[in-house]
Amino acid sequence: MNAIWIVLPILSLLMFDLGLTLEWKDFLLFRRRPRAVFTGLVGQIIVLPALAMMLGWTFSLPPLFFIGLVLIACSPGGSSSNIFSMLAKGDVALSVTLTALSSVITLFSLPFIMGLAVHMAGGESIDVHLPVGGLIIQNLLLMLLPIAAGVFVRRRSPSAAIAIDRALSRIAFPALILLATLFFVQHRQTIREHIGLLGVCITAMILLATFAGAGLARAMQLQKRERRTIIIEVGMQNAAQGIAVATSPIIFNNDLIAVPSIIYALLMNVILLIYVGGLKRLDHQPALEKK
Repeated sequence: MNAIWIVLPILSLLMFDLGLTLEWKDFLLFRRRPRAVFTGLVGQIIVLPALAMMLGWTFSLPPLFFIGLVLIACSPGGSSSNIFSMLAKGDVALSVTLTALSSVITLFSLPFIMGLAVHMAGGESIDVHLPVGGLIIQNLLLMLLPIAAGVFVRRRSPSAAIAIDRALSRIAFPALILLATLFFVQHRQTIREHIGLLGVCITAMILLATFAGAGLARAMQLQKRERRTIIIEVGMQNAAQGIAVATSPIIFNNDLIAVPSIIYALLMNVILLIYVGGLKRLDHQPALEKK
């Protein structure tokens, strides 16, 4: 079974669900809080892909894994980041805005960055080509249109949007687990052979991304809630988007390029759950000391 027929509906579903949570004001937060939004976008769109290229070169990743690592790094922020921001007592409005804006901006930044990644990975020495037109068309159809449809439903009927979002939110995570399980089963031998190298490299990328997000937020003198959200947004990317681009018949059509996205999805959630747990203990510490 070709996994792409599971990946594409899941990605569209996630993007439609994201649109259901958005309002037009979410795209305009930049006008009221430019520093926070600018910091998050720089971390996601520039810093994270740069870290991926540096680490891919440092760890001497095979070309297909190098491309896959950069692919997940330059994908938009994951919609789950909004939930993590809420759990971390971060700035949820900022999280929603960054997820929305990065989903639109990466429609245009991703082809450029991936073209550079393919060139760095070996250019003509590997049989991988990036059809930019196909990538833009797929992103428009599977990301921008579902988001726009969700925003339209939210604008016309907020109550219906809330009800649909509540239902889809229950489906989204099990769907992603199904997708990850399917890829693990199909490529278990390849993952088993490279999990050590890729696991260390991807863990390093996520940790460096969170430290970079924290550093950027402090340098821009953002508030505590904003800093927490920036850390999460820079560290959490849309794995479904990475898998969709890697396996799409009109783009890379290569399951091996999707392997870093699968491993990233697992490690990302584990590391950020640890981060959120640490914040919760930190927030409760003053209350315990008073007792």
